[in-house]
Amino acid sequence: MKVERDLHMSRGDGETSYASNSRLQEKSILKTRPVLHKAVAAAHASSLSSPGGGGAMVVADLGCSSGPNTLLVVSEVLGAVADRREELVMGGQQAPPVHVQFFLNDLPGNDFNLVFQSLELFKKLTAKDKGESLPPYYVAGLPGSFYTRLFPDRCVHLFHSSYCLMWRSKASTDRFKLVPDELVRGTVLNEGNMYIWEATPSSVVKLYQKQFQDDFSQFLKMRHKELASGGQMVLAFLGRKNKDVLRGEVSYMWGLLAQALQSLVKEGRVQKEKLDSFNLPFYAPSVDEVRDVIKQSEVFDTNHIQLFESNWDPHDDLDDSDVVLDSVQSGVNVAQSIRAVIEPLIAHHFGEHILVDLFEIYARNVAVHLQKVKTKYPVIVLSLKARRAPKYQPSDNCYSLFTHGHQFM
Repeated sequence: MKVERDLHMSRGDGETSYASNSRLQEKSILKTRPVLHKAVAAAHASSLSSPGGGGAMVVADLGCSSGPNTLLVVSEVLGAVADRREELVMGGQQAPPVHVQFFLNDLPGNDFNLVFQSLELFKKLTAKDKGESLPPYYVAGLPGSFYTRLFPDRCVHLFHSSYCLMWRSKASTDRFKLVPDELVRGTVLNEGNMYIWEATPSSVVKLYQKQFQDDFSQFLKMRHKELASGGQMVLAFLGRKNKDVLRGEVSYMWGLLAQALQSLVKEGRVQKEKLDSFNLPFYAPSVDEVRDVIKQSEVFDTNHIQLFESNWDPHDDLDDSDVVLDSVQSGVNVAQSIRAVIEPLIAHHFGEHILVDLFEIYARNVAVHLQKVKTKYPVIVLSLKARRAPKYQPSDNCYSLFTHGHQFM
């Protein structure tokens, strides 16, 4: 499995694409809007303190994927910058216009072309909606793993990432390790499962936990080096409300998909060895696990941390209700949203020929589960500030990124 090729959302804008099935992620972006806007205001102030008072505010969206949500984040940041400048002017303060440079980051296998093609219409709609308050802005694509360095030292004012940091993808010098080494070697340690489930041995759980700790620690280390003085970071990703790792809410989601694969194994359509060797590059941590890594990193202060819940069915907006109105339709909706995320990995490992039947079985499994209990995704939201005494301002090297080595939109 090559991470650059296989770890990406379903491309295009067809019926099973991520672009057409990413309402769940959209709801998360809208839910975290107040946290993002507050971080934008702080990042805006940081950019104004640069030499000359103003200039460029650099914003990076890590794991941007493709589809409407990618440009929704851009729109939210632009709106927050416009609001902040208006507040400064109304308060009688000087507020020179700040140019906003966006870098949209994801792995090279991401459907950047779809994002590029959407930009022209986005610009027209944004100009019409925001008028003269719209700050000058520029958008570029930045392929690469966010577990590696992406920028020169101290040149980014705001990092944003939504629904990405639960994916494991630790970089090494010769390859990408999607899952712990012991699982990569092919040893059957988690028979019949693709993630942590009720029968998963504690040794496997510890491997996943350690991989999360290593990955998240590396992520924080890289971003700290790249953030300008006063820089901000807003992160939202799937987590775990239940302290029982074997029965976490997200574990049920993947467990039901593993059961669908087990059904195909019984029918002789999938080899058991194929299922036993499929280990999902994923880990949903608890809030305490996240706090521990941040504390151990000693490079960030936590402005905000919370956990909210979102229904499995992205079209079920009754978040305060424990009632599933139509479990069959909800099963289909959940299966479509998960297929848009996991299809490339499934197709590469098991073959495309099983996709339709697999997700039909999965939809039925989900429907049966939701008849018993309405399950929700726990989403962890973080707002972090780099812990650093100001030493020097962003380097001019940062702005060389505007003209070298990246795809512009």
